[in-house]
Amino acid sequence: MSNRRYISIIQLVKEVFSLLLFLVPATANYAQDQNKQSKYRNWNDTLAMIEKLLAVYQPPNPGYELSISRSGVTIFSKAGGMADLEHQGKMTTHSIIEAGSVSKQITAAAILLLEQQGKLSLEDDVRKYIPELPDYKTPVRLRHLMHHTSGIRDWGVIAGLAGWPRGTRAYNNDDALEIICRQQELNNKPGDEFIYSNSNYNLFAIIVSRVSGMSLAAFTKKYIFKPAGMLNTSWRDDYKRVLPNRAIAYSKTSDGYQTDMPNENAYGNGGLLTTTEDLLKWQQFYLSGELGGPSFLKKQTTAGTFTNRLLNNYGAGLFLGKKEGWDNIMHDGATAGYRAYLETFPQLKLSIAFLSNTSEFDEEAIIAGIENIFVKDIDADENKQIPSIPVPSDSLQKLSGLYRNNRTGDALRISIKGDTLISGNDGALRAVSHHNFQIKNVQLVFDANGMNYIIPSDTIRYSRVNPARSDTQSINAYPGQYFAEELQATVSIALKNNVLILHLSPQQEFSLAPTYEDGLIVTNMGVNLLFERDNNGQVIGMKANTYRVRNLKFVKLKNN
Repeated sequence: MSNRRYISIIQLVKEVFSLLLFLVPATANYAQDQNKQSKYRNWNDTLAMIEKLLAVYQPPNPGYELSISRSGVTIFSKAGGMADLEHQGKMTTHSIIEAGSVSKQITAAAILLLEQQGKLSLEDDVRKYIPELPDYKTPVRLRHLMHHTSGIRDWGVIAGLAGWPRGTRAYNNDDALEIICRQQELNNKPGDEFIYSNSNYNLFAIIVSRVSGMSLAAFTKKYIFKPAGMLNTSWRDDYKRVLPNRAIAYSKTSDGYQTDMPNENAYGNGGLLTTTEDLLKWQQFYLSGELGGPSFLKKQTTAGTFTNRLLNNYGAGLFLGKKEGWDNIMHDGATAGYRAYLETFPQLKLSIAFLSNTSEFDEEAIIAGIENIFVKDIDADENKQIPSIPVPSDSLQKLSGLYRNNRTGDALRISIKGDTLISGNDGALRAVSHHNFQIKNVQLVFDANGMNYIIPSDTIRYSRVNPARSDTQSINAYPGQYFAEELQATVSIALKNNVLILHLSPQQEFSLAPTYEDGLIVTNMGVNLLFERDNNGQVIGMKANTYRVRNLKFVKLKNN
């Protein structure tokens, strides 16, 4: 063990000791004894830094809950702001907030418990339990669902492309299944790539029900919530159910706040109703080995592997990585106006749980601020970059231009600033050779036709493409109606005031912006449209691509 790490651990032990002496109770009632405050000035400074980060959530704004634990003991737990603006209800540590995709780790744990009970195996084909799914001519296994490598498209994105995004209809898991079963193709060969998809975990909720004979809500209440002491936790499997202490979700508009609730019954992918104190109980329950034993914990927190045997840093509903040199297990969540974050640093025995009922503020920056207070960088000296080698300007000119991600259709512009190559996604690149450039853990290797964009777990091919054509003939080729069989919906493109407009429904229209030749992006949706032409140059269809849905086919309908 290095001296740096040894000193850091000693400092943490001292801090924990002082905090445990001081925090009784652990709900930040620290203003009762001025003499004790002066004695523990370092903790007072820490509290002041936390309060400053959370100041945006004060009334009359919507609120937050934040709980922090060390070694399984809660050292900070506080709520602020408003839980209900209409009735002027303040947020408390017992207010119920939805945890978004933080919920996935609970759903994954239910599947692992069923495997431990001998009722299923992660190696099973999903069609063993859901035979309604199309036969994709290659098995999609339960572990592929677990690690987001199944290739099954995200049903919510599909619904949005059909003109009925989540929140506009009261979807349930049967609705999600019906949408999933219409998809005749996968985003990727199972096991090859990580593509985050809520569909995987809605399917898990259905599998839990079919295998155990209990709903996911009932199963997790029996095997997880009650044993862990999570008395304030349930599922949003009936959004109309009256739930005492529920915090209402909000978004901010130019006219003020408006309610922004997840009015749907689809759950398993999200839908966990909980508090930050209960989330810490959940973490302690599984990290201590109480849930299923030590071997169960290892299965929860072991990264998956891709077909190429490289690590996929996603475990059982958990992102597994490093922060500031320390092991980190985390997941964030966002559903309607709710925001959530749950993480632990196992080596430091430090856990942070955050929930909010507003999408207005930058919760990621707030979490980063909390981490900066409690977690010190042990790799600071190792992060120094090797200087870039000089590359002639004519070589840089040859590499600059427009590139297209062959999987998602995303455009990437490579430009030059001074003597440095700039990636539109990443910033200034460091030259390793005349064709090899790096930034942090990303490597861009150029060749005559494009480049390979290399990240630790994958290599993504980008093709060099021509700029978008702006002449009248080219623009006039796009308007028309387009039908997608897998959506069972027709969308239209029209030219309005010299701007191309995509109509998903009478109430939904989005402007289209050119990215490259025959490529348009749907603004405010992050959807790339790649148009296809016949031998005569006439547009005959298009494919829609997003991060979670690839190559969704639309056929251009002929004029009557």
